[in-house]
Amino acid sequence: MDTRQALLVDAFTEEPMTGNPAGVVPDADGLDDEQLGAIASELGASETAFLTDSDAADRRVRYFTPANEVDLCGHATVASHAYLFERGHIDAGEHTLETNVGELTITVDDTGLVWMTQDQPDIRRVDVDYDEVAAALGLDIAALEDVGADLPLARATTGLPFLLVPVNFIDHLRALEPDMRAIEEISDEAETAGIYAFTFDTLDGDATLHARMFAPGEGVPEDPVTGTASGACGAYLREYDAFDSIPEEMVFEQGHFVDRPGRVHVKVGAEIEVGGRAVTTLDGDLVVPESEDDEIIEV
Repeated sequence: MDTRQALLVDAFTEEPMTGNPAGVVPDADGLDDEQLGAIASELGASETAFLTDSDAADRRVRYFTPANEVDLCGHATVASHAYLFERGHIDAGEHTLETNVGELTITVDDTGLVWMTQDQPDIRRVDVDYDEVAAALGLDIAALEDVGADLPLARATTGLPFLLVPVNFIDHLRALEPDMRAIEEISDEAETAGIYAFTFDTLDGDATLHARMFAPGEGVPEDPVTGTASGACGAYLREYDAFDSIPEEMVFEQGHFVDRPGRVHVKVGAEIEVGGRAVTTLDGDLVVPESEDDEIIEV
């Protein structure tokens, strides 16, 4: 009977049961897609990172939501490397990671802060009506048009695409009443994984912005803290001159309105980098069924 170590690691936080929980399977060699999907479903995290050997990099990773595979996931990348560093499997310094979007560089500093270099950004305006987006998010259209005079609705990606939606005030962001079916339809229309709504009105004084992210089409109604979307948003802010001079390092806060507060560090330079800390909250073994079985995985 095949058993594999499986963990839940809370990313973009140092406090257990906050931030964004990621599944991590440190040794996924030999597992097929059916088994990977079953494990991700059993762990129940928004994404699970499956690490395997790689001929091209230090290691290979694939990411699965409970519904399907995605090409890139920031919080699961931070979670997996924070765990490897915590257990002494890797040292501080640079590490290479083979992903579906290419080879990325991961840097871990001496304190355990993990930085993930994302793919080169691709940003473009989208032909989506403000009233349609406002209705999907459950807020007044004025909350979008107020900011939209300077910052447009846009599709932004640094490996995984999101629809970027600026909102004027945090009270409006707090009061969202999302229509998941409508968000999924808009996401499909814009060819994105989901909607990333953000405001420069923040809870913590040192934060750059506050965000919420919805990706029901990926099996994630609301993601607590989203690394890939943060990287895409950092590139978007530079693209549309949100600042006279973009800060050397930004902090994006997210998850407070789903009781999973977290912080993402973002650098926008020659490369887009997303950083964070993580803490392991669950470490155990899974019994993996044969790939042709439909049995539920036993924990």
